[in-house]
Amino acid sequence: MEQFQQHLEKLVRIRLLLLDVDGVMTDGSIFYGADDNEIKRFHVRDGLGIRLAMRAGIKVGVVTGRSSEALMNRCRNLGIGLIYAGVSDKAALLDRIVTQTSVPAENIAFAGDDLVDLPLMRRVGLSIAVADAHETVKAQAHLVTAAPGGAGAVREICEALLKSQGRWEAILKEFQ
Repeated sequence: MEQFQQHLEKLVRIRLLLLDVDGVMTDGSIFYGADDNEIKRFHVRDGLGIRLAMRAGIKVGVVTGRSSEALMNRCRNLGIGLIYAGVSDKAALLDRIVTQTSVPAENIAFAGDDLVDLPLMRRVGLSIAVADAHETVKAQAHLVTAAPGGAGAVREICEALLKSQGRWEAILKEFQ
């Protein structure tokens, strides 16, 4: 992906990947069951990308305005411990994340899809929009994925990080 090459210097520095959930880890759809439980659809290849990134030493966390048991289950399944759910001001949370993780803002990437993500995107070292993000978000992001949210965008991001940091070939060897 050509635009990822243009931002190689930023990709190499990333030690923490933060992800919005609805519209990034999912396609943005929310299903409600009869008992008011939310049901979310996650992409399995995104999950493997997250696991590979974490195994390579890249921390992964979620920052989302909504909170649901479906999200908590997915994070537990993937081993994501940095969960910031029900957040109304994502940018204000950044200082806490920096303190908690000891990762400076310039070494953090954040992937978002809608206007509420812009303030945090402006404060991190690498801002990423998914392919089907709001046009304003895409225009202000450093990178825009080829895949839409919930359909491989997170995997694309994880692979770009791993490749730029020289870790991809070693991962491929594990599967041969």
